[in-house]
Formats: sequence, structure tokens, C-alpha cells
Amino acid sequence: MNTTKTIKSALISVFSKDGLEPIVRKLHEQNVTIYSTGGTEDFIKNLDIPVVPVEDVTSYPSILGGRVKTLHPKIFGGILNRQDHEGDVQQMQEFNIPQIDLVIVDLYPFEKTVASGASEADIIEKIDIGGISLIRAAAKNFKDTVIVASVDQYATLLDLITNQNGATTLEDRKLLATKAFHVSSHYDTAIFNYFNTEETYYKESIANGQTLRYGENPHQKGFFFGDFEAMFTKLHGKELSYNNLLDVDAAVNLINEFKNDGPTFAILKHNNACGLATRKTILEAYNAALACDPTSAFGGVLISNTKIDLATAQEINKLFCEVVIAPSYDEEAISILEEKKNRIILVQNEVALPEKQVRTCLNGLLIQDRNNSTDTKEQLKTVTITEPTAQEIEDLLFASKICKNTKSNTIVFAKNGTLISSGTGQTSRVDALMQAVEKAKTFGFSLEGASMASDAFFPFPDCVELAKKAGITAVIQPGGSIKDQLSIDYCNENKVAMVFTGTRHFKH
Repeated sequence: MNTTKTIKSALISVFSKDGLEPIVRKLHEQNVTIYSTGGTEDFIKNLDIPVVPVEDVTSYPSILGGRVKTLHPKIFGGILNRQDHEGDVQQMQEFNIPQIDLVIVDLYPFEKTVASGASEADIIEKIDIGGISLIRAAAKNFKDTVIVASVDQYATLLDLITNQNGATTLEDRKLLATKAFHVSSHYDTAIFNYFNTEETYYKESIANGQTLRYGENPHQKGFFFGDFEAMFTKLHGKELSYNNLLDVDAAVNLINEFKNDGPTFAILKHNNACGLATRKTILEAYNAALACDPTSAFGGVLISNTKIDLATAQEINKLFCEVVIAPSYDEEAISILEEKKNRIILVQNEVALPEKQVRTCLNGLLIQDRNNSTDTKEQLKTVTITEPTAQEIEDLLFASKICKNTKSNTIVFAKNGTLISSGTGQTSRVDALMQAVEKAKTFGFSLEGASMASDAFFPFPDCVELAKKAGITAVIQPGGSIKDQLSIDYCNENKVAMVFTGTRHFKH
């Protein structure tokens, strides 16, 4: 059976006319009968191209201020009729219903209206009824009808009717129907999310997805759904991989903690900081961050909270790294960093991150609020006789910011605005602490006078005891254990300052 069909009639009802003119002219050239309404009808008339008003088909005017124009059996019959169904063919003749082979729709811009801060009344008026109904009808009947559901598909249609002289295959129509159902479901999701106040309901639709080279490993498929171009301007380098994107996400979340601090540089590997320092200049910050763990820094992701200058770029260029991120760069710095062909160079733009975090779990999803709580000096409660010095308070808060963005269980050691070492992703807090101590020794760092952060409370005093023996003089933790007093007593006996924040920062 021949499933190729030639377009002989079209209904056009669109919001955006950009790119519509060449389609209308090509349809007219191919002797297609065009039906239309309202502003689209006027647009076509102004091109001196014949157009049949929908009112002439329905014998009914546009009513209710334009809310009802195309919602009529003669219009939907023309779209939904099955051309190989004897009963449909008879009813088309009986009720004098015109065949409609092509439907072109571009919906009212609901999302843009919401984003503009418009009033609720204006937003409600931008909920398209007729357009969404036309899309669903034409897409359902893709065996006989062509549907173009947004301005984004105008170019595809023009290529199709030009190259195939107005003819479409079943595969063409089914592909366009698939895209149409994406448009309609995305549109409905946006409307639902505008109205939704029930946190037990969750719907999400992201239109701009991209295929990655592969997922976490080469045998896994990988995709990214999001607006990467809004967040970053890519200046140089290869395509980002699945793992690159995870590391970039971790880097952005971490550096946001230091957004309002002095020049800060972080180096991350496998989503965790292996180096981080705050200094008077970004060059000093980079050198101090690299010194934390130059071994792990190899192949890492580098991020700065301020402009990267030429001197810093020259030092970075000595290191093999996958990605460099900064809010801006000196022109000379870009030239230096571009010397490595595959090195990815990103400019981080000011874009708000989603307030909800989503991950798959079992046969569903886990959703939570983003952890927007950052420990501050005002919330610290000193629970020991020994109080932390001003410098120790700075280091405790510095360490806490890193701890919050490191996989649990975690312990972070810091001193003078520098990450000394950390224990990450361990099954016990003691293991995390011992890992951090050993790592500091490996790279020749003294922990004498350093500060320690823990992402959760100490159930026993063993952690503060080990920390004290390693040289730690100040500790920050959330508190909340029924055995807090045991840790407090040990610190009092050994002149260690300890503060509680009251906020846990698990990161699983």
C-alpha cells in the first residue's frame, strides 16, 4: 500500500510568523488550499496569497474574544477523518467537511509570559486551547495528516515540501507527530507547574537534550537535558563528556560557596575537591590549591571565582587538566590555555541553579530541596571552654564550605584559607579522619594548629581524640548526638575549641 500522501490543503493558525512566509509561498506554488484565522489569516492576505477564513467553513464567527475559533466539528473532522475508512468518507461527504492534509500551529508563549512576570490574568490568557487541540488531533491522525507544532519545525517542513514536491511519507508524518506530542506534553507540563502547589506531584519536561559520546563508561549511552549554553560560554576544547559534566556541576556548586570571598581557586577530581585555597591574588590561590594534592590534580577540573589572568594561565598550562572554568579571562590567558587542543575552557555565566535536586532511585525518583544552607559566623555556638580564635573561625567556616560539597562521610582539614586534606566517601567518620591525616602526611603538611570540619555529628569522642593527636586545635560540627557531651568533655580536657552549627551537611 502506498503511504505517501501529497498535501492539497492546509490549516495554518500560529502565534509566531517568523519563517512562515516561504512556507506559505511554497504551498501556494503547489496549489494547496490554505485555511486560516485571525492574525495568521491577515498575514497570509498581506502576502497576496488566497486564504479561506475558517468562518467560511464553519459558518460560525470567532467568539469570546478569540478564545473559540477553530473548535468546530468541520475543522476537527477535516483533520481526524480516516481516509481509508468507508464510514468516515461517507460522513465527510454528508456533512460537507473539507479534507485538511496539513496543520501548522505555533502555540501562545505561555512559558515566556510566566518568565516575564506578567499578571495572572495575562498568563491565563496565554494558555492555548484551540492550538493544543489541533496539535493533538493532527498528531493522532498522522497516518493521513501532517502536523507542524512549533516555529522550530518550520524549516523542516519547508525542506520537506520543497524537496518532495509537497509529498510526505508515513515515516515523515510519524516523526512530526512525535515532535508534536513532545510540544503538547511540554506545554501542559509548564502549565501544570505554574499551578502546582502540591509537593507530592512532580512533572518535568526539558526540551533541549543532547547526546553525549557515552555515559559514565563507554558501554553506557549518555544524554544531557538542560541549557548548557545559558550557564557557560565555551571558548575552546573537545565536547564535554558525561563525567566532565558531573565534575563541572560539582565545581560550580563548590565555588558558589566562595562567590563573595577573596580570590579562590578549586581543583576537583571525581566530584570532590582535591585542592582549594583563598589568597590575595588568583595566582597565589591556584598555586596553593595545586600544592594540596598535585597527584589528584592531574586530569582534574579547575575553577576560579574571579578572572584568570596571564600569569595564572601560564601556571595552569603546565598541568594536564580536562576543564578550566572562570567568570572571565584575560585575552592573553585564553591564548595560553588554548595551546592544549582538547582542554575545555568555559566562561561561567550568572544563572540560577534549580531549587530542586532530582535523582533516580529504585523504580522512581528522589527529589529534595537544594542545600542552600551555608554555615555562618552568626550561627556558630561555642560548646567548649576554649573558644576559637578569629583565624580559627575563618578556617572553620572555610572547611565547612568544602565539607558540605564533599561526599559523606567526610572530614576536612584547613588552615589559613587552604584545604590541607580531606577524607571522602568513607563508611565511617573515623576512617574519613584517618584518611585525611594520612593524606596530609603524604604531601608533607603539618596539621598543627589546623581546623577540622565534619559533615555530621560525632557519636563517640574517638574522632576528636584522633584529631587532637594529629595537631587539630578547632573543630566545627553540627552537633546533635546523644553523646555530644563525651566529645565536649574531651575537647575541654585537651584545650580544643569546638563549635556546633546545628546543620548537618550529608552529601550522598
